[in-house]
Amino acid sequence: MKIVVAGCGKIGQTVIGSLVAEGHDLVAIDSDNEILKELTNIYDIMVICGNCADSDVLEEIAIHEAELFVALTGSDELNMLACFVAKRMGASNTIARIRNPEYNDDSLVFLRKELDLSMSINPDMLTASELFNILKLPSAVKIEHFSRRNFEMIELIIKSDSELDGVKLADMKGRYGSKVLICAVQRDDNVYIPDGNFVLQAGDKISVSADHTDISKLLKTLSIHRKQSKNVMILGGSKSAFYLAKMLIHSGASVKIIEKDINRCNELCEKLPHAMMIHGNGAQQELLLEEGLRSMDAFVALTGMDEENILISIYAAANNVPTVISKVNTHELATMGARLGLDCIVSPKNITSDIFVRYARALKNSMGSNVETLYKIMDGKAEALEFRVQPHSRITEIQLKDLKFKKNILIAGIIRGKKIIIPGGDDVILGDDKVIVVSRDHKLNDIEDILG
Repeated sequence: MKIVVAGCGKIGQTVIGSLVAEGHDLVAIDSDNEILKELTNIYDIMVICGNCADSDVLEEIAIHEAELFVALTGSDELNMLACFVAKRMGASNTIARIRNPEYNDDSLVFLRKELDLSMSINPDMLTASELFNILKLPSAVKIEHFSRRNFEMIELIIKSDSELDGVKLADMKGRYGSKVLICAVQRDDNVYIPDGNFVLQAGDKISVSADHTDISKLLKTLSIHRKQSKNVMILGGSKSAFYLAKMLIHSGASVKIIEKDINRCNELCEKLPHAMMIHGNGAQQELLLEEGLRSMDAFVALTGMDEENILISIYAAANNVPTVISKVNTHELATMGARLGLDCIVSPKNITSDIFVRYARALKNSMGSNVETLYKIMDGKAEALEFRVQPHSRITEIQLKDLKFKKNILIAGIIRGKKIIIPGGDDVILGDDKVIVVSRDHKLNDIEDILG
């Protein structure tokens, strides 16, 4: 499938890498020729230097042949204009990155309609939503939702004193009931789609699937359930910080934001009258302690510097803040942060990239059982996908134990109306079910792709 990506910054490069890995035919547009040279050294793609809203540039790359045009430049207005021109010149689908909070929900609906956008995407708001979900259930290091939030998949770290250390998965049902499923395990740099004989160890990162109530019950049983964070300190007054603070305040939490730019402080004071704004350098330990770091339920590092986020998050963890979250976009630094003991690291570019991969797969497979939701889990080494099953599918009406699956495939959940099924071998998939699949080393476009 031909896809054009305009704007090759951090998020643009990540999206390009993900879509190339999916096997799509990529064209990259950027006004910086040096960035394009770097891209051609890494990927076998076509590049063009120029203005992505210029009709001559779009004509040169045969935009009318593009199934998808993605505008990810740093300017919302340029992104919208480029998508409008691309659509008028024949691009089948267009997606624009629109970050400015001033484009509220009502205006976005109007803009999408008038510009004929297939989708608008706001990485800052997506990041804030992921952070907010974690702060609502701080025992987890990552939370993904499926089927309109009826089904959850969370990631946990097994601590050295955990009841799960040394537990065989086949024994989980007897100990904790059958309504949760451990569907992936990351141990060091390896990811496993486990069977019943797999034995958990301290240090493992596990992915657990169930509905929200059963996950809460499991966390309480394991004595690791923590209440929603009510006192939150945010380092950095970024757009993500703004969106997160709004969500937290709306939920009744107390929010303190530390920002060293006085103009940004004043701006946020006007927009967030119920948040406490502190003008100062959050890298100074004395300031953090003076502002009550040790009394906080959570600390979230959202500056524009990965290194600063990691180092100050480590300091917050050393001061026994119960939940510490760090925004890190660079993969190598995220890996380093995890090795230094940071359990919860969030990457805006990866969150955004997942959405484009899901959308592209749905376009590629417009008939049959489409990918409705897609998440990268276990640090991107596995995928969790949600499919809606068509009545005529080859996987329906057959007990799961009689289906032959590819290696490293697991059915993590079946959603039938409002009923959530944690499947066993005797369960069957029916038409119109939603099915959650966990996969490693496969690119699934359709539910039938799980069959061997």
